[in-house]
Amino acid sequence: MKKAAAVLVLVILAFGGLGLNVHAASSAVRATWLWNPWMIVNDEAGTLAFLESKQVNKVYVQIDREIPMKIYRHFITLASAKGIEVYALDGAPDWVGPKGTINQNKLFNWLKNYQKGSKPEQQFAGIHLDIEPYLYKGWTANQAATVKSYQALLSKAKTDASGMNLPLEADMPFWFDEMMYRNMYGKGTLAEWVIANTDSVTIMAYRDRAPMIMDIVEKEINLAGQYGKSLVIGVETGQTDEGEGITFFEEGEAFMNRELKAVSDYYTGFPSFKGIAVHHVGSWMELHP
Repeated sequence: MKKAAAVLVLVILAFGGLGLNVHAASSAVRATWLWNPWMIVNDEAGTLAFLESKQVNKVYVQIDREIPMKIYRHFITLASAKGIEVYALDGAPDWVGPKGTINQNKLFNWLKNYQKGSKPEQQFAGIHLDIEPYLYKGWTANQAATVKSYQALLSKAKTDASGMNLPLEADMPFWFDEMMYRNMYGKGTLAEWVIANTDSVTIMAYRDRAPMIMDIVEKEINLAGQYGKSLVIGVETGQTDEGEGITFFEEGEAFMNRELKAVSDYYTGFPSFKGIAVHHVGSWMELHP
């Protein structure tokens, strides 16, 4: 009996360990951007099927105020039932311009009304901003002022998001760790400031080889760890004329998955590393196997 009991304990421990490992693997973020929300208007079932087929468990969905709220509510209900978190996505370079606050306020006012009028299973799980201030004309004309405007935007967004009990995330290029600032928000690198003042960042680590990806996110992984924040590594699948080594468009999905597995395996022991994001649904759908 003792031997049988011992064997039973070993079996339980073995399966328990496997269970923990499976849970750990499944809890890793596998995210994507859905820039065209009309996809859920025209083919909600197909869009969800694609996300499921790619094992996506988090999707950043662009907010288009012309789309009725009921469309978002229905999609989020179905996505949530499949274990997919839906974050409200918005932002543009001109948000750091003189009239940018207008667009920011429109987003947050829409979100407040949406959340209040929605059941828990219909609500957004968080807010995901993609601003890219370096694409705004002021970045060249007056970089210091543009950086300060960007910081003001994120600070306000963090306050507004907290007011709705929602986490705030932001996309960030890997080279923000070389951008210095000195203003009313303090001084240091812009990467550290963004990480410290959001709940999570998605690094646009747009490279097509694991060693290059790991190299350009190392500082941000460590910074996120220092601040107890989350970090997701984003990669590109769209065609680009920005040069070689940027996107997985040429190599295809099988190659991409191998490289991303290498990145994930390398950073698994880092508490700040939460997973991978693939940019974006439209180009991912067209990526060859």
